[in-house]
Parts: sequence; C-alpha cells; structure tokens
Amino acid sequence: MTRLANAFAKGRPALVTFVTGGDPTPDATASILDALVEGGADVIELGMPFTDPMADGPAIQLANLRALGAGTKTADILSIAAAFRARHPEVPLVLMGYANPMTVRGADWFAAECVNAGIDGVICVDIPPEEDPELGPALRNAGVSLIRLATPTTDAARLPAVLEGSSGFLYYVSVAGITGMQQAAQASIDEAVARIKASATIPVAVGFGVRTPEQAAAIARVADGVVVGSALVDLVAKHGADAAGPVKELTAALAAAVHSARKEIA
Repeated sequence: MTRLANAFAKGRPALVTFVTGGDPTPDATASILDALVEGGADVIELGMPFTDPMADGPAIQLANLRALGAGTKTADILSIAAAFRARHPEVPLVLMGYANPMTVRGADWFAAECVNAGIDGVICVDIPPEEDPELGPALRNAGVSLIRLATPTTDAARLPAVLEGSSGFLYYVSVAGITGMQQAAQASIDEAVARIKASATIPVAVGFGVRTPEQAAAIARVADGVVVGSALVDLVAKHGADAAGPVKELTAALAAAVHSARKEIA
C-alpha cells in the first residue's frame, strides 16, 4: 500500500495538517514539520508559497508573504520535502498550492521533482477537472496522487468529473469561501460527506474552518479525515522560529480528538 493509503487504513479517522513551506523561513520549516509528526498528524500538507493564493484567508495569505519575503523558492520547497522524507520515511507528504509554480517549468518536470523529493500527492487549487491535462497525466504517470477538491456547490452531476482521476483522498471544502474564516454547520457537513462517500472509492477528508479539537472530533465522526491549517499557521505567525512547541501541542490535542471520535459514539 502507498503511504497515503496506509494513513487512511488505521481503523480510525486521519488528521491532516497544513503549514506553509518557508514560513517563517525555509530553515525553520523543518522543526515545524517534525512537530506535526511528533504531535500525531497522519498526513502533512506543505503549502507552496504563491503571490495570489485566492482560496486562502488572511492567515495563510500572510504566511505566503512571510515565506516569499524570506526568499523561499520552489527549489526550497522541494529541498524541504526531500529532507522531510529522509527523516520520516513513512509519513505521507502532500504539496498544496497553485498552478503557476507547479506548471511554469512543465508538468513532467514538476512530477519528476515530486518523485525525487518523496512527495505522495499534490493538491492544485486552481486546476479544475476540465483542465486536467495541464498536470494530471504527468502526476499519475509518475505515481503521484492528484488530490482534488469538492465543495458545497459540487452537485451530483459534477461529482463524477471531480472523482475521475483523483486518488489518495478527496478534499471536501466545507464552506463556499476562503480558508480559516468560518466553519460550516455540522449538519451540512454530515449530509455532504454521506453524499460524496456514496460515490467515492477513496477516503473523504474535510477542511476549511476547522480550528479546535471539538470541531475536529465532530467532523471525524462522519469523515475519513479532518484537515486543519489556519489554526496551525496562526501559531507560526505568533511564535515564528519557536513555533514547534506550540504546533506540537495543538497537533496532539487535535490528533487525540480525531483519533478517538468514533469511540465516543461506539
């Protein structure tokens, strides 16, 4: 099984965590990633900093600016990923970002670099299924999962196109908005996850607006995974290069809540 498959095959929901690569500096990112692993994250998303992160709210927008201000380049993100893979051979690592940095040198180049760095999957926010040839075939040919996004506006007619060619897991964006600003009503998440899981053959992870262990546990009772990003990015903003301790503490609380969510209702 692949690392991503293993992460969702533990008999409990998975905690998926996000931080922006290069924030506050490329060198400091390593300790923050290690803190996520030590805290119990099952999958780690590493954000590729970009000047116009249109799906992201203020927290991640500012993280992008801090990373870019520190001189972070795509080469740095790939180096961070490769070093992470050497330290943590079994923890899934996903790159999340936007089309420009991923395709500017060509999709085949990017896919090959992902393989060289030990990256398991890629989330590209602004390449919809209709534009899959821009990146999808290169990733699939390289054995890298293309992880697609579904949203509250993804209806039954569109869902098959979103699922086609997607692997690793499906990321359900629970709000029709940007990251970190609000959380969807739990009832709407329950309904959406049930509807998607009726068609999907891959795990469904839910994110956007999840900040606390209590929120994460409620989602984990119905989803295969829970994604937390802005709350962790806020800790990096607050603590800078000393963020590893607070990041590990929050991750541990989130992991305990997510991993035990099903036991609470058993």
